[in-house]
Amino acid sequence: MRKAQIAGLAFVFIWFFVGGIMHFVATDTEARIVPPYIPWPVAAVLVSGVFELLGAAGILIGRTRRAAGIGLFLLTLAVTPAHIYMLQRPELFPVPLWALWLRLPIQAALLWLIVWSTWRLRRK
Repeated sequence: MRKAQIAGLAFVFIWFFVGGIMHFVATDTEARIVPPYIPWPVAAVLVSGVFELLGAAGILIGRTRRAAGIGLFLLTLAVTPAHIYMLQRPELFPVPLWALWLRLPIQAALLWLIVWSTWRLRRK
């Protein structure tokens, strides 16, 4: 791996490791952003926190990096409804509206970084 790819991998690891921990430290806060049509918001937060931590650990191991990257990519897509819900109901959250809009391009960049840093092409 190139140094830039390693730096990207480190960023992805820190993002999901810290994020996963926050699902357990601030469970109630995290559950507030779960859209109301998703049942059991606390369980959704805890399960996604476990998957964030597993994915963060998985990208550190060469043999599991690709599978963990795919899992983190899909998990990142799965939380998109929470971002959209926050945009639809910004009055419910103590976050500036510009920051809620900024999350969408940041999420797209994160998706790209996950793929770029975890997907090594196999040589023939």
